[in-house]
Amino acid sequence: MCCVNLLQRVKDIVEREKQNRHVHECQFQEFLVFFFSETRCRLEVSHLSTCACLSDKRLYPTFFRTVPSDHFQIIGLVQLMKYFHWQWVGIIHSEQLYAEQGTAEFTNEAMKVGICVEYRLPFSETSQIISKLNAIVDMLRESSSKVVLLFMSLSVTKTFLSTMENYNITGKQWVGSESWITQADLASVERKNILQGAMGFALPQASIPGLGEFLLSLKPSDEPHSDIIKAMWEQFFDCSFSPSNTSAMCTGTEDLRTVSSDYTDVTHFRPENNVYKAVYLVAYALHALLQCENGFNPTTGKPCVNKSEVQPKLVLEHIKYVNFTTQNGAKVFFDENGESVAQYDLVNWQMKEDGSAEIVNIGHYDTSFPDGRHFKLKDNTKIVWGGNSDQVKTVSVCREPCPPGTRKATNKFMPVCCFDCFECPEGTISNQTNSLDCLTCPPEFWPNEKKDQCLPKPTEYLSYKEVMGALLTGFGCVGIFLSLLTLIIFLTHKETPIVKANNSELSFLLLFSLKLCFLCSLTFIGQPSEWSCMLRHTAFGITFVLCISCVLGKTIVVLMAFRATLPGSNVMKWFGPTQQRLSVLTFTLIQIVICILWLTISPPFPKMNTKYYKEKIILECALGSSVGFWAVLSYNGLLALLCFILAFLARKLPDSFNEAKLITFSMLIFCAVWITFIPAYVSSPGKFTVAVEIFAILASSFGLLACIYFPKCYIIIFRPEQNSKKHMMRKIQPITL
Repeated sequence: MCCVNLLQRVKDIVEREKQNRHVHECQFQEFLVFFFSETRCRLEVSHLSTCACLSDKRLYPTFFRTVPSDHFQIIGLVQLMKYFHWQWVGIIHSEQLYAEQGTAEFTNEAMKVGICVEYRLPFSETSQIISKLNAIVDMLRESSSKVVLLFMSLSVTKTFLSTMENYNITGKQWVGSESWITQADLASVERKNILQGAMGFALPQASIPGLGEFLLSLKPSDEPHSDIIKAMWEQFFDCSFSPSNTSAMCTGTEDLRTVSSDYTDVTHFRPENNVYKAVYLVAYALHALLQCENGFNPTTGKPCVNKSEVQPKLVLEHIKYVNFTTQNGAKVFFDENGESVAQYDLVNWQMKEDGSAEIVNIGHYDTSFPDGRHFKLKDNTKIVWGGNSDQVKTVSVCREPCPPGTRKATNKFMPVCCFDCFECPEGTISNQTNSLDCLTCPPEFWPNEKKDQCLPKPTEYLSYKEVMGALLTGFGCVGIFLSLLTLIIFLTHKETPIVKANNSELSFLLLFSLKLCFLCSLTFIGQPSEWSCMLRHTAFGITFVLCISCVLGKTIVVLMAFRATLPGSNVMKWFGPTQQRLSVLTFTLIQIVICILWLTISPPFPKMNTKYYKEKIILECALGSSVGFWAVLSYNGLLALLCFILAFLARKLPDSFNEAKLITFSMLIFCAVWITFIPAYVSSPGKFTVAVEIFAILASSFGLLACIYFPKCYIIIFRPEQNSKKHMMRKIQPITL
């Protein structure tokens, strides 16, 4: 088996491939084929055929290649755009199988990672170029995508760029395919605005050890039958091997080191390195095949094979398991489809003032690395972006990302990248960009204005510090002060007829209960707690029953006293001081029993009401048992109604003797206040519910204090002449009840 002057032909093969890349690879026109001597070759290794169709081992079982399949280039381009968040791109491609299949696969792979293609426009060198060119130019000017993938062979790219020179196309980030992205000779002053910042993947740049020395030492005498070497020699040294009148005769001893050309520039190679790997691939396979230890091959365990028995199928068996690294660091091994490891350099075009281009390596793509780490940018590498900007990265999206506080919704009439953003509904947030759903805040939280964060809801309760709470507290204190002042006046004048005539014991007890009523109103102000909730409702119920019981006792005393003045009446002995005390105690004990049952079965408790207001929490006292609350209130109402009826019956008694009229007015105010309280209490929101209850307590208490005690205080202080026994014992006219 032999390799026919492979290294000598490297340059010729590469130059030919550069000029005619990416024709239908499936026809195997671009294969580098190794011919095995004395046999017909059945093993094929390519250094430049990238068509993904060749990966099908059912059709091409003996095909291997040291160049990555176009499939890996497509995956790399998709990862590149994903890395830079280019989600909205356009594609211009040539009308060739290579480009059409590549763009179709790119579109499919891009959709998997959320990248959308705005347009796919073909470009050709046929006679229809004008119509297609106009469509391309219009799209480039009107499209919203800033990134354009130029997927073309080298020859078509030259035509396309030459045509684009006549149009002012700027502000685009061009991404090129491997076929042209490293061809610096495409650059010119006219194309500076187009190619500035262009990016793309290229075959890795490497040097081939020993190749430079070999090529520079090559002489025509080394290959006397090679017409290619003779033609190259004549071109380099402007001579001829045959007699000529225009050129000197070539001696064949000229020194190639004195010539500067692509042939002699062997510092860095890209596709040529794949030829180098292909040679070593066969060498490693042959080495593994010809190993022999104790009559058996150590790799396969089969009997040893000598050089004369080498067959392509035997080499094929060993080539599948080859895994080595060349002297220049290139990895060579194959997967189950005969694909070698995919390695690319990410290059960036950085145009100079003279129109030339510096193609800078800014990253790499290597499928031998673990998943998720195939693509990586070099650290501290300057990148020039499309539009001649080295500071602002190109942004290419159909729609700006939905900010926090909104949710992302697809539009069925548009590509997935052209989504809609909707503000989160009330009570919900989104704290991530492009959130698909809005999250509901917990009951104790509410969104901020941007709806990107749940904040604790502000609490609301009737506080001493706010105006309404301070006013109600002030009125309660005024009521306590007036009650104390009235008590002082009555104590100071307790021996006067007007105090004695109106049942002084019940009067003092009523004043005490009124002070408790005013104090009771203060328990409703402030942040609710477990004890304050139980105290406020029970204290309210018991103090008001005590108050109404005293008024009811005074009313009964008035009626009995009038009956006692009638001839033959003996009713006062049935409702004397003892009976009055017992009646007040009994009425009050009944309310106490109701309150104890309420507190035992289901007492009031502090509650955070999150339902009435969405944006704040109401701190309130839940009733616990509604039956207990309404039982307490109903009992108060029943006693007040009874007191009002009795006072109304006694309203026409002599003015100088009884206070029935005053009690009637006070009970009328009391009943009116609490009848009005019920609908107001039920319909009032939040702290206003508490304010309504406090207002009812204060209004009814002031009504009792004003109607029953203020007239007496007026007489005691300002009309002392009427505060006499003579005035109080005026003759009573007969009245029939």
